[in-house]
Amino acid sequence: MEYLPLLILGLLIALVGLVNRLGDATTIHAYNRRKVREEDLPKYARAMGNGTMVIGLSLALTAALQMAFGCDWVLLIAAAGIVVGLVMMVRAQFKYNKGIF
Repeated sequence: MEYLPLLILGLLIALVGLVNRLGDATTIHAYNRRKVREEDLPKYARAMGNGTMVIGLSLALTAALQMAFGCDWVLLIAAAGIVVGLVMMVRAQFKYNKGIF
């Protein structure tokens, strides 16, 4: 039960990613999407949602595996998921917003 908060957090982050994945960019800060063209906004939201979902699902998977098996090596799943998700989100920022901010 020690990892239950991490599981809940991961699922909530994945849910926000799913909302973005469906094309809704309202959960993304306005300053992060201010230079995104209106016609690219759904593509931008999907790309950011994919990265957010990777992060959330990796956290949830790590928590579930920790609760089931208690192996410390599964923390690498969270670390890898966070890195991959952030890379995906930064790529989307540069592609659609022409920069980080």
